[in-house]
Amino acid sequence: MEETNKPIDQNHKLHYDEEDLKEAVRVLKEGGIILYPTDTVWGIGCDARNQEAVEKIYKLKQRADSKSMLVLVGSEGMLQRSVKEIPDIAWQLIDVAVNPMTIIYDNPIGVADNLKAEDGSLGIRITSEKFSRTLCDRLRGPIVSTSANISGKPTPMTFSEISSEIKNGVDYVCKFRQNDKASSKPSNIIKVTKGNIVKVIR
Repeated sequence: MEETNKPIDQNHKLHYDEEDLKEAVRVLKEGGIILYPTDTVWGIGCDARNQEAVEKIYKLKQRADSKSMLVLVGSEGMLQRSVKEIPDIAWQLIDVAVNPMTIIYDNPIGVADNLKAEDGSLGIRITSEKFSRTLCDRLRGPIVSTSANISGKPTPMTFSEISSEIKNGVDYVCKFRQNDKASSKPSNIIKVTKGNIVKVIR
């Protein structure tokens, strides 16, 4: 078998190209938007701290900015830097989660204001998928992750289902997992509030 120096995504047993990753990070740092694979479905992403980049995604999706978008973080430490106070129940949910789970938190910090919901909350997920986690680590911050579709249209479950309008509307399309035919699904969404109150959204 031919040897390779390409990093391996342990979740999907696929090789990704370091240059692909570097280019995605470069675009994110320059305020661009990317199309990239996550631990769930393909996502449209940008630096979650960049308000202008966030606005580009709203425009591409033709989505009202009154509707918030979720973000990915690469570690528990990055999560702690993104939320003022994390309820104990949230840590318990993270510890027992089997499938990807997005938790909506009150009082997010260090992110663009136009990412937050009208009540000031924000959905955040610690990604377990190597490529998207490394993107967060290299950017040193959270990345927006919203489904790769025009608002109101079905969510694409594979790269091949993503419309040309979306592919042509981003600044960079990641190469990794484009040929992955495995169908994915969006994460579970749970809202936690002060007092350890839990509400299942999806």
